Amino acid sequence: MNKDQVKGRAEEAKGHVKEAAGKVVGSEKLKAEGRGDQVAGKTQATYGDAKEQVKDALKRH
Repeated sequence: MNKDQVKGRAEEAKGHVKEAAGKVVGSEKLKAEGRGDQVAGKTQATYGDAKEQVKDALKRH
């Protein structure tokens, strides 16, 4: 696991928490921030996954 995978998944988790908190307190802004954090985290995690796949493929050849 590389740093992009870890950071991305942490950002996704933070986004879920923010979105849930926004729902509880009735804040559309907080919910939107949470969704944004989730998208950013998923993007970074996917980038990290791709890096790992390339690294693994290079090891096999």
